[in-house]
Amino acid sequence: MPPDSPHPEFDAAYAPDDATLAAALIAVMPRDPAREAPIDTTATGLIAAIRAGDHHLGSVEAMLREYALSSKEGLALMVLAEALLRVPDAATADAFIEDRLGQGDFAHHRIKSDALLVNASAWALGLSARVVHAGDTPQSTLAALAKRIGAPAVRAATRQAMRLLGNHFVLGETIDDALARAQADAADGVRYSYDMLGEGARTRADAERYFASYAQAIDAIGRAAGNARLPARPGISVKLSALHPRFEAVSRDRVLRELTPRLIELARKAKDHDLGFTVDAEEADRLELSLEVFAACLADPSLKGWDGYGLAVQAYQKRASAVIDYVDALAQRHDRRLMLRLVKGAYWDTEIKRAQERGLADYPVFSRKAMTDLNYLHCVQKLLGLRQRIFPQFASHNALTVATVLDLAGDSDGYEFQRLHGMGEALYARLRAEHPELTCRIYAPVGGHRDLLAYLVRRLLENGANSSFVAQAGDDTVPVEELLRRPEAIIGTPDNARHPHIPLPRDLYRPQRENSRGVEFGDRAALRRLLSEIDAARRPLPRVTPVTPEDAAAAAVAAARDGFAAWSRTPAETRAAALERAADLLEQRRANFVALLQDEAGKTLDDCISEVREAIDYCRYYAAEGRRLFGDGVALPGPTGERNSLRLRGRGVFVAISPWNFPLAIFLGQITAALMAGNAVIAKPAEQTPVIGDAAVGLLHEAGVPRAALQLVQGDGAIGAALVAHRDVAGVVFTGSTDVARAINRALAAKDGPIVPLIAETGGINTMIVDATALPEQVADDVVTSAFRSAGQRCSALRLLFVQDDVAERMIEMIAGSARELKLGDPRDPATHLGPVIDAEAKVRLDAHIAAMTREARLHFAGAAPSTGNYVAPHIFELRDAAQLTEEVFGPILHVVRYKAAHLDAVLAGIAASGYALTLGVQSRIDDTVACIVDRLAIGNVYVNRNMIGAVVGTQPFGGSGLSGTGPKAGGPHYLPRFTLEQTVSINTAAAGGNAALLAGDE
Repeated sequence: MPPDSPHPEFDAAYAPDDATLAAALIAVMPRDPAREAPIDTTATGLIAAIRAGDHHLGSVEAMLREYALSSKEGLALMVLAEALLRVPDAATADAFIEDRLGQGDFAHHRIKSDALLVNASAWALGLSARVVHAGDTPQSTLAALAKRIGAPAVRAATRQAMRLLGNHFVLGETIDDALARAQADAADGVRYSYDMLGEGARTRADAERYFASYAQAIDAIGRAAGNARLPARPGISVKLSALHPRFEAVSRDRVLRELTPRLIELARKAKDHDLGFTVDAEEADRLELSLEVFAACLADPSLKGWDGYGLAVQAYQKRASAVIDYVDALAQRHDRRLMLRLVKGAYWDTEIKRAQERGLADYPVFSRKAMTDLNYLHCVQKLLGLRQRIFPQFASHNALTVATVLDLAGDSDGYEFQRLHGMGEALYARLRAEHPELTCRIYAPVGGHRDLLAYLVRRLLENGANSSFVAQAGDDTVPVEELLRRPEAIIGTPDNARHPHIPLPRDLYRPQRENSRGVEFGDRAALRRLLSEIDAARRPLPRVTPVTPEDAAAAAVAAARDGFAAWSRTPAETRAAALERAADLLEQRRANFVALLQDEAGKTLDDCISEVREAIDYCRYYAAEGRRLFGDGVALPGPTGERNSLRLRGRGVFVAISPWNFPLAIFLGQITAALMAGNAVIAKPAEQTPVIGDAAVGLLHEAGVPRAALQLVQGDGAIGAALVAHRDVAGVVFTGSTDVARAINRALAAKDGPIVPLIAETGGINTMIVDATALPEQVADDVVTSAFRSAGQRCSALRLLFVQDDVAERMIEMIAGSARELKLGDPRDPATHLGPVIDAEAKVRLDAHIAAMTREARLHFAGAAPSTGNYVAPHIFELRDAAQLTEEVFGPILHVVRYKAAHLDAVLAGIAASGYALTLGVQSRIDDTVACIVDRLAIGNVYVNRNMIGAVVGTQPFGGSGLSGTGPKAGGPHYLPRFTLEQTVSINTAAAGGNAALLAGDE
């Protein structure tokens, strides 16, 4: 933080230990049994109101009772609600409806609720289910219905059910609609805070549209607000991620420069109308950046004297209490009173997954619901003690939480409760009837059904989970006493603070192996340490001396052949231990290898971290697999008096030829697999990345792999050819182009002597298919990541995108707009998204393709590249036909083809006919469509509703077939045996005079 900064820096630990936090939280919670009785009485009355309340319009509680998320109907309804209304064409809508309704028994569903909402939705869904039968195709279904009510009626009934859901849980499709509905509640003193729905911005146009929507809403709310004073005035919530297309930690400087003035502009407008203005909560990795933007806005002199500025804090984040302290310090520094909205949190499952994927030391959120509840109450205590500087807003639908807040507050002054529109009506109606002096604000979503339903699904999933109070309160079989258990009683002791079935990210793959350690860039302290370590480790790249191909090849093979005998007889446990020591050394020297990857391979910081982690994972995975495979052999059945076994042993000298695009991970993956199988290895790194190869081999030697068992040979393709042609080579493992793989295959076939294996992973015209049910924002994220990360220089990168023409224009526009926000430049800068391509030769080749496509295809986007260096900017071209792309283009160039829904079979036939079979992406909410595509195409790695890159060792074994490789998959359970010979040993145990074991047995 610069010394002249107008606000302190937030520096709380990103993911502290649960047990330590639990001990502290339990210690400060009041333990007065005399106070618990009235809390229980209040909470019991609120629970009774919830269970008795089937209101005329229904509620989330009623919906959850009707369609529990543990049922097929409930899950089908969630997916249907999330996507149906954004599907523009009839054919896809029909297929989607059939797919979803076929997964539940809506036709025979007994309606339990009297609520109009539930009855109408259930009736519509039941009507659809009676005419769309599971197992029917859309075509057969529609044909049958033509004689009855017809497909349009089915679509209309199901869409109406979705709209009924939407109409109840959104206050209005526009801010004017919402304000009109809110006027009806004004006489009751109900306060509103408006939430303008929508995903985070992916493009600059998105950000401008959201800004205009916020500005318009603020003006409209201000005009309708009346004469009340803060905090009774209405408010609005603003998402920072909606106001900037790259709201991420690594883009900090840009975000502060571009986003902060926009937030200040909106805040000034809210101040002019004397409205509440809350900066909404973001994910844990954006928390520190959110607080920095929040503080920078607060410090603006134009907002002085205004008490309407606020922040949402999530109690499921372990840093929630520290955030409150930070906001209080800001309030003191600026002599302001701030609003703080305390929520429990909305994306817990996403936070858990993200931490696991990134290999973090711990989770930034609690893994047990009771810990979140306990932390919430601790935050309540803290906020109530700060009411002179902070106006607390307690958002909860939990009766025990609400009753406890009442008790801790002691009065009704200086705070308010909040609930979501469409939820908690019965609870808060009872609360206000008993305590009319209390104030409650409704947090009201505003937006079209297309935006609303994805939001609704998230709310239903959160509140419908088995651990949720809302779900349990709606279940009459759950005793009230169970709902009144205090969170500290549920936890018991600090040792129980963690969820017993959610391992730490480090332990995700145990007992087989330890997960590789990652870094969260949103943890500023961790990022600073990493960057400091990298700077300290950076050295000038040494010069690599060329060798004479024939002489170097002969010498390396002779040395490896001599080393093979001893290494192949080394116990598997010893070989595995050496690989695990190598993994530990890689973790210890991560900064050294990151510096090498940046300086020699031109990789960005996130790509470097991912590659080091992948190399570590290969070492540990193959060590674990080796222990499993290379023990005493496998006993085989046979007749009495005979012992049969099968074992695996090394083949001899393996040549490992690796590519420049993964000069550490693939390089070490090939070598460690061959070594673990008992082979001696000659490793030839790519000529573009010799220093990384030298460092990696040196590390393996240091870890215990004998020099005789592992030889390093530097050079270009000539020495690779000489090695492959050598008569004593027992196998080749190769990753690179299809043409080079063919050449290696021909060279191996031409040799006299044993037929040796080629294990090859080659290229691919990798495709992604996007239908009309896909979420555009998710598609944009996944396409941009898959096509442009690593400057498109990944084997798995997306090359050819098929988009259903009904949604193509919007999808392509969003993808292009998102690509426009990528930063191209120095890979040593953490804010860089795309570094250079590998060398001048690659740049020339890619520039030539761009020039040809500019003439032959429709250009949707052309980025700007620095004028010096081997930079190639992202490009997006739309082709008339997929046949225009005849070969893999290894760089940041995306080709797009539109297809009609009725012609999906032709698309699949074309993909199959290409001969490539490496990676495939599918974006669809129709399970039958996904299953059909996966069944039809024998692609090596298929990714559904996610990006197509970053295969994880042991989780997504990687490799293709046809023109894309020979198999088996790297990082998978079938890989090591391909490096071995099988040997069966059969021993006649009765040879020494008879079958003693049989003769000694009972009759």
